Amino acid sequence: MATGTEPPATEPRPESGGVRGGTRAAITAPHLRTDRWWLAPAGTAAGLLAFIVYSTWRAFAGADYYAAPYVSPFYSPCLAENCEPMKAGPNWEIFGNWWGISPAIIILIFPLGFRLTCYYYRKAYYRGFWASPPACAVAEPHKKYTGETRFPLILQNIHRYFFYAAIVVAGILTYDTVLAFRDETYAWGHMGLGTLVFLANIVLIWAYTISCHSCRHIVGGKLKHFSKHPVRYRMWQWAGKLNARHMQLAWASLVSVALADFYVYLVASGAFDDPRFF
Repeated sequence: MATGTEPPATEPRPESGGVRGGTRAAITAPHLRTDRWWLAPAGTAAGLLAFIVYSTWRAFAGADYYAAPYVSPFYSPCLAENCEPMKAGPNWEIFGNWWGISPAIIILIFPLGFRLTCYYYRKAYYRGFWASPPACAVAEPHKKYTGETRFPLILQNIHRYFFYAAIVVAGILTYDTVLAFRDETYAWGHMGLGTLVFLANIVLIWAYTISCHSCRHIVGGKLKHFSKHPVRYRMWQWAGKLNARHMQLAWASLVSVALADFYVYLVASGAFDDPRFF
């Protein structure tokens, strides 16, 4: 029986495989969209690529990441013996003198792992870099689709564990922000432009972390009766409101953490003097 999706006899059948399988609608056109659908995945890919290039450069630089009282979020906490000494700062010399490369490589595994496995970022780089799919109503070019059921994408399921690590890292960055209220001689009562940069960054970091789908599920995802858990229900509602802005918070916090690192780089390299308000 005809379904209305069969092409005319004179029209060649679309290429088989993937979304072109025999069970799909027999449409020869790659897609029927007439708008500039490619702008969103192209812009996403460009933005993520820019951050990858910048963060790779700064992570392997191993220099200009501390200018009292500011420490770059890429290098906090500093877990290697080759870290610059930071008075009352996050110096935890767990890795001895055998660690010769940049100390940022140790700690960046956790926040980057959290973002790489984040539900929004997965959508972003699947579309931007792998075209899987490139956009809504645009067929992906791959002939085979296995989703996240095979290695390496099955590792995306460890996102919740990276969330726990991200909470710890956010707590340490909060401590760094408190230390930013000191001056260059470590006396309290200081506020510079860098202090405001750190404050804006930590607010966005916490907002992005709490808006995570895993956080929302942990807070109230397993509750059967919200009426019996009013506090968790209220927290679940707050997390849900933030979750509705998860994409915006993901980008805003990505930009803010890069700007915070770049600000410390400018001050530590001597290219810029931190303006002091009091």
